[in-house]
Amino acid sequence: MESIGDLVAADDVLLFVNAAVTATGQREFHSSAGAQTLSLDFLHAYMVGNYRDLYAGVLALDINDHNAAIVVRRLLETTGEATAAQRRREGRLIAARLTAMPPQRVYRLFDTLRRARVNNRRTRAVVRDWLTARPDLAFDAVKYRGALKRALRHAHLLPPGGELGDFLFKPSARPHYATPVLETWRRAHHDKSALYGLPYTAAEGFAARHGIPREVFLERIAPRLTRAETLRLQGSARRHGADAVRTDLSRMPLTRLASYVLSLPLEERAHRRAELTEALAAAAGRVVGPRRGSWGKVAAVLDDSFSASGSGEKRRRPLAVALAAHHLLAALAEEYDALWTSGREDALLAYPFGPTPLGRRVLDALDTAPSRLVIVSDGWDNAPPGLAAEVLRVWRTRLDPSRRTSVVHLNPVYDASGFDVRRLSPTVPTAGIRDAEDLPALVEIAQFAEGRTGPAGLTAYLDTRAARLTGAGASPEDAEDTT
Repeated sequence: MESIGDLVAADDVLLFVNAAVTATGQREFHSSAGAQTLSLDFLHAYMVGNYRDLYAGVLALDINDHNAAIVVRRLLETTGEATAAQRRREGRLIAARLTAMPPQRVYRLFDTLRRARVNNRRTRAVVRDWLTARPDLAFDAVKYRGALKRALRHAHLLPPGGELGDFLFKPSARPHYATPVLETWRRAHHDKSALYGLPYTAAEGFAARHGIPREVFLERIAPRLTRAETLRLQGSARRHGADAVRTDLSRMPLTRLASYVLSLPLEERAHRRAELTEALAAAAGRVVGPRRGSWGKVAAVLDDSFSASGSGEKRRRPLAVALAAHHLLAALAEEYDALWTSGREDALLAYPFGPTPLGRRVLDALDTAPSRLVIVSDGWDNAPPGLAAEVLRVWRTRLDPSRRTSVVHLNPVYDASGFDVRRLSPTVPTAGIRDAEDLPALVEIAQFAEGRTGPAGLTAYLDTRAARLTGAGASPEDAEDTT
């Protein structure tokens, strides 16, 4: 039988997972960036101090990169508090998670470790092995030159090969480089055409130096842009008439595509309805795969109230998650009903507006007798306040105690004051969500909260995810343990 301590531990871990999925330290609609950062710092310190094994295991879940980087930093900062077995397991998780993260975030993490003066043998081994595994360190030297130099110095590493070392630390010492990308960088100093062979972030500086008009630069650099760069530069390209910079909707992830759709004026969305709807459905289909139609009858309550506008740093992010979830649930369901809090029926023309009458929409959704009800909302039920909680309490305790209808609340917004995502009702499990692509896995995690499951089942789940992430790979610390 599980003790009270076991139940508290499970609740603490689930609370932290919700925070690590949703919080990014940026301003939200109801809380400032400072409050977000303070709240997150407390949670990370609490978890690493009290549940180190579970804290490390969270790296195997779909937490966001911001929190994954903090987990890695905390584990490396407190390496003296870990046993040899813990270091080996943590090393495998850290190595696998860093491999999956965008390189710019990893370099930013290394800078954070340098500023915090975390430079133990274990940290140096992590930096060394990650850099060794990079597929093209010369490309990194051009795109992330300053960050790579700082990482090498911090870890006391010599760059592989004399040419790369010269490029990083005395670039004018060689009149010619054998490595193509390094030679392109050298030529770009005096040859305007050469800069178009460089990654965008490096080429942009050369374009400014050579006085190249913005529209000309964007037109010619377009083939070199990454998907994220293309999306980020859409507005600038439109203003400068650079038609070559176009977003390839067929390659965009679902939630990012939903954000792009919501960034368009309503008139343009209506004009491009067939194209945008097809792209959203296709992106949802890629996520669902063979699970299409496997969830039976599904109803969704989707929040498009004014608070779904997010903040200046996360513009319309909550609404983008709701729109992406709408298309994902439509693909997962055999029969599907969507109810937006505004009452609108045209999801493509959604925009943040009005109060949040969640209780009324939940009543409407339950009236369809679904096998699953999924609520995507920041949890600020205010029209009238508290109605959703009361509806769900009565439904769960009196009308459906046998749980014929599975109810899950997914919340895309971290509530800094509560150290968690805001919950609608104690009778309904709530999970934080950042990307709609994680919805099926988060519904799985939410089941641990529904029955106040102790840490045994949760630990087994984390171990399964960790094994899936790391495989049989060795840890950087297996050969070089630290004390």
